[in-house]
Amino acid sequence: MANEASRCGYVAIVGRPNVGKSTLLNHLIQQKISITSRKAQTTRHNITGIRTQGSAQIIFVDTPGMHKKEANAVNRYMNRAALSATQGTDLVLFVIDRVMWTDEDEMVLSRLKDIRQNVIAVINKVDIVEDKAALIPQVSRISEKLDPAVIIPVSALKNFNLVELEKEIVKRLPAGDHIFPSDQITDKSSRFLASELIREKIMRQLGAELPYQVTVDIEEFKEENGIVHIAGLILVEREGQKRIVIGDGGGRLKSIGQAARLDLEVLLDAKVMLKLWVKVKSGWSDDDRALRNLGYLE
Repeated sequence: MANEASRCGYVAIVGRPNVGKSTLLNHLIQQKISITSRKAQTTRHNITGIRTQGSAQIIFVDTPGMHKKEANAVNRYMNRAALSATQGTDLVLFVIDRVMWTDEDEMVLSRLKDIRQNVIAVINKVDIVEDKAALIPQVSRISEKLDPAVIIPVSALKNFNLVELEKEIVKRLPAGDHIFPSDQITDKSSRFLASELIREKIMRQLGAELPYQVTVDIEEFKEENGIVHIAGLILVEREGQKRIVIGDGGGRLKSIGQAARLDLEVLLDAKVMLKLWVKVKSGWSDDDRALRNLGYLE
């Protein structure tokens, strides 16, 4: 029988691309598990982050940004993954970027129409807004579209108002026993997190040089004598993309590997030996079979 003093529930974090969902998750659980970059659609999978504080356990699910353009199979997968996260969850955080409201925000809202009574609107990046009065139209707009609405302004990056957001979330969690141990922060494997961290470094270092058709497959992950050995295969779709990732004399690939290794050693709390190489796999991002083999079609 559930302990009445205990609360536990799933909370989906949704919104269009680049509104700061992954940064919000990382700061709410106080550890980095979801990768971030300035590039839209960095998050491709639903990422679970677990926050246990006292009698409450919040199981956050960070989702890919919902977007209107579904250019290929991987884009369709991301939209399905984001929408599926809202099914059966106890609460949804609808993340919006300060004063902006776009067609994609409207699309996300329309897809939440059946669960509006379980939605908290989170206006993110308010630290960038010098004149806070500029937030009033956004608050009014959301109040009209999500009536009655709980609206909380935050800055995920600056940790502004996150304590108040967490209190509001806990109030809405159902009574129930905790699902995960109190010290667990995610249900994702170290192997999965390694592939994501490597992809983050690619996205951050190459920026506009590289399209979205890049992914990472971990081919080896083993521990020997206190050292974690990881072999990662970076897949791109064209020879030109391969040359960009490798860089002159292999310099770019080496830089990506060094940055990823440092983060992996923090994540795994161990010395890491990381080997990376690049392979062309034409059309992988629009091939359901390839996506399934790469872990996208769960």
